[in-house]
Amino acid sequence: MYNFDETVLDCFLENQTKLFPQEVAATREEADDFLSEVMAVVVDSPREVWEYFDEECIDTDGADENEILEADEVFELPDGRYLIVES
Repeated sequence: MYNFDETVLDCFLENQTKLFPQEVAATREEADDFLSEVMAVVVDSPREVWEYFDEECIDTDGADENEILEADEVFELPDGRYLIVES
């Protein structure tokens, strides 16, 4: 099981309703369990977000970098990394 750091967990807890109609986690522990269960990933750059979408065969035709980074599944972390959560 992957343990997500506090920055990732706090960002997800604060912004989870961007992706889900209601909260799926209320604590860091619940967020860590949920993110592990759905196999969320953390990447270091916008290019890596794009590569992840490409590897997972997520349709990016006609999208630009801003559209990809603003996708509901992508959470920009305060330290410049990105959390990707597939729903």
